[in-house]
Amino acid sequence: MRSTVLIIVAAVVLALGAGAGWHWWTSWRFQQATDDAYVQSDITVIAPKVEGYLKEVRVEENQPVAAGDVLFVVDERDFAAKVAQAEAAVATAEASVNTYDSRMDLQRSMIEQSKAEIASAEADKSRTQRDYQRYTQLASTDYASRQRLEQAEADDRKAAAALMQKRAALSAAQDQLNVLRAQRDEEKARRQQARANLQLAQNDLDNTVIRAPVGGVAGNRAGRTGQYVKPGTQLLSLVPLPYVYVTANFKETQLTHMRPGQAAEIAVDAYPDQKLRGRIESFAPASGAQFSLLPPDNATGNFTKIVQRVPVRIALPSEGPLARLLRPGLSVTVTVDTRDGGAAQGDNGMVGAAQASPAR
Repeated sequence: MRSTVLIIVAAVVLALGAGAGWHWWTSWRFQQATDDAYVQSDITVIAPKVEGYLKEVRVEENQPVAAGDVLFVVDERDFAAKVAQAEAAVATAEASVNTYDSRMDLQRSMIEQSKAEIASAEADKSRTQRDYQRYTQLASTDYASRQRLEQAEADDRKAAAALMQKRAALSAAQDQLNVLRAQRDEEKARRQQARANLQLAQNDLDNTVIRAPVGGVAGNRAGRTGQYVKPGTQLLSLVPLPYVYVTANFKETQLTHMRPGQAAEIAVDAYPDQKLRGRIESFAPASGAQFSLLPPDNATGNFTKIVQRVPVRIALPSEGPLARLLRPGLSVTVTVDTRDGGAAQGDNGMVGAAQASPAR
């Protein structure tokens, strides 16, 4: 009887061992699991672009907000005054440019007048030149007096001098037009600068109203009414729920057959009775140690080899019983089936890439 029991026990143990070996050979050896995994999300930190006192706080802790909703309002009185000042500077620059435009129109009229005077002087010069030539011929035959010839010669010289004077006046008027054009361009540059200053002042005024860049749930609110804030002061964090994903830190020895697109089973510690089905979305470009504050320097005499871990991003299903229950920071356990060859992209039903996915 005792021998029969031992034989039965041995058969059962052998059967269980064979079954376990079969399962290991066909399934378990392809499963790569880690409990160093957490739910994450692309959290947006809200900070002001201008400094001043918070006049209004329009969001409460844990309040859902939509993209474009007003979160905070900074006292805008100083910025409105700067806008008015910039508008006055633009008006002054506009008036200066218009003044130079009018002066240039007047100068063009003076140039046309100088051209007309030159035409008149040229006609007068032509007349006096012909008179001088005629009296020269008459004086040679004693038909004209020497005095009349000298007067004709003087008139011709006066006409030539007047013509030169008119031409010099035209050249000066044209040079003055170029000067006015350069001064007008300078005023246009000042006007453009004034307009840019106005735009900057208007931007600062607009930035006194702080809006939500993305939709999500408000958390970690630090801004309070009457608080003095500066650019970069953290006022609020926006968590874009339910767009979350899982970051699983696998050992480097587990990555041999892991590829983007492979299926992953996620067990959330907070909801142990619910299993999620995700997909590998991408791998980090370096191990976690390389992104630490003090990366390891292995070129030392006391080197000890340590298995490194590489963050793997896993997309979660967009719909499901836990879609709106998951929160960044929750601990999960991830198991990847490496028998699946994977794909270049995850399924369309996966979320977690609310922002641009990291390079693979």
